[in-house]
Parts: sequence; C-alpha cells; structure tokens
Amino acid sequence: MSDKKRYLGELIAEFIAVMIIIIFGDSVAGMIVLYDPSPYQNAYWGVAIVWGLGVTFAIYATGAVSGTHANPAVTLALALYRGFPWKKVLPYCVVQVLGGISGAAIVYLNFHPVIDHYNAVHHLTRAGDGGAAGVFFTHPGLAVTAMHSFVVEIVLTAVLVFGIFAITCQYNTQAPQANSGALIIGLLVAAIGASSGYLDAWAINPARDFGPRSFAYFAGWGASAFPAPEHYWWVPIAGPLLGGVIAPGSTSLRCAPSCRITPRTRLRLRSCPLWNASRLRRQPPATLFTAPRSRQATQRPRPSRTRRPHPLLSSVFPACSSAGCQKEPFL
Repeated sequence: MSDKKRYLGELIAEFIAVMIIIIFGDSVAGMIVLYDPSPYQNAYWGVAIVWGLGVTFAIYATGAVSGTHANPAVTLALALYRGFPWKKVLPYCVVQVLGGISGAAIVYLNFHPVIDHYNAVHHLTRAGDGGAAGVFFTHPGLAVTAMHSFVVEIVLTAVLVFGIFAITCQYNTQAPQANSGALIIGLLVAAIGASSGYLDAWAINPARDFGPRSFAYFAGWGASAFPAPEHYWWVPIAGPLLGGVIAPGSTSLRCAPSCRITPRTRLRLRSCPLWNASRLRRQPPATLFTAPRSRQATQRPRPSRTRRPHPLLSSVFPACSSAGCQKEPFL
C-alpha cells in the first residue's frame, strides 16, 4: 500500500471515529433532554456510560488504521510528546471536526421530529431560546460561568489525556493487556462524565463540541450556537487543547524517567517467563492502538512428517503399507 493511500485511510478512520462517538453521545443527550420524564433522569451514569461505550466502539473500529485519536487535544499532545508528524496535525483535526458535523447530522435526522415537538410544547425557539440545543453542544451548568468552565475543561481534559498516555505507555507494566485498553479508555471517559458532567457537559474534545455546534448553527440555532451566551463557543475548544498539552508535559518531566528500562532490568525481564518480550519493541510513533500481528506471521513453519502405518496393522494387513492406504485417516 502506498503512503498516500495509507494516509487517506488514516484520515477516513479519524472521520469515522468521531462520527461514531457523536452518534452515540448526542443521541443519548437527546434522550435526556427531549423526553419528560427522561429515562436517565435519576440515572446519569447511564448517559456517561453510553458516551464511554461510543469511544470504546470507535477505538475498536478504527484503531488499527489511525490509532483513533478522535480528539484534537490528543492529536496535539501526541505531536508534542510522542513524535506524531506535525504535518498531519491540522488534517487530522479538520477531519475530526467534519466527523462531528456528520454525526450531528445523523442524530438530527433521527430526532428532528422530537426536537420540534419539544420546542412547541415548551414554547421555545431554536435561535432565540436555544431550544433543545443541549442535544448537540455544551453549555455551562448551574452557577458556572464561562471562565470557570474554561478551567473545568482544562482539568478534565488533562485527566483524560494523562489517563490515555498511562494506559498506552509501552513501559507501563500495569497497563491493560491485549486489546482491553479501548474498554478502559471508554470507562475513563464515562468516569469523567459521571463525576463532573453537570458542570458544563464535559466536552473534553474540541471536535465533539465544535463539529455539532457548527451543524446546529446552520440547522437553525444561529446565535445560540455562535457566539452562544457569554460567548461560550471558544471555551470547549481552547480549554481541552490547553489541558491536553499540560497533562503529558508534567508526565514527561516527572514520570517518564521512572518508566525507562535499564539494561540490567531488561536482562531480568527477559529471564522472566511471564514477561512478554514484544513489549520491549518500539511501536510506531503516536499510535495509540495497533493491529495485532497475524498468527501465521508469528508461528514458525512446522516440518512436514511422513505418515507411517502402525506396525501391527502392517503385519496383519500388508496392503496398509502401500502409499494409497497411507492417505486414508485410519489412525
């Protein structure tokens, strides 16, 4: 496969990953906003776990192709600290936002009759009152100002990126094994939402907010989306980007030296039968999730063995020593 085709595949994978996340996440947001009583009214953990499972499914679906950044803050952090090519940062961010727009369009296709009914019943308008805007983009919660939400986004995104870097660190012996890292990252997203979601709907991803917000602007929400009350539109963009840069930076300065393996430790690990030697191999830069190697590529070819008849059968049935009888599944 040529480099251009591989690069195009990575961009398509990032587009699909964010679209999947928005389809699941904005749909469950519609379930809690548009229905009264909401099925999640007294079970907000259900909303958080759906967002987390959307992230998990997106990773399993696209991780082998692009590594599933699915978040401009993660892409920027990988470029700063894990060698992701800078020339790919802007294209990745663009397709992630486009994936958010496409996901929001699909959610609107499913829920637009319910959105219109909700606004009619509550005497709300899209542009003037922002009716049902919470289905698509975030806004500050009770007693939370835009500047305080900016701080919240920095903190929550820092926790997210710190967790992602710890889970995917090749030298972290306590990290999830096999392909369970995607599930743990989904649970991390769900835990962040369940613990802090009411503050400002926990965007923690510029593409998750800016993409659906852009779609909502053209779908009739107008000034409710841009510039939004208190000019809030920039907060879910700048806050996560800054938080994604801070967390890995502190990790690299303080925690990275303790993760390095010295030659003496390497020899001890190689002598341990429980240690997987493949963990010592360097992975391609800035790839969070890679496809496992096929079994045929890792197994050594077995020498062919000539099938011989049993001595007792050869004495009783001499014909069994012939070449034709050896092909039969006799023993």
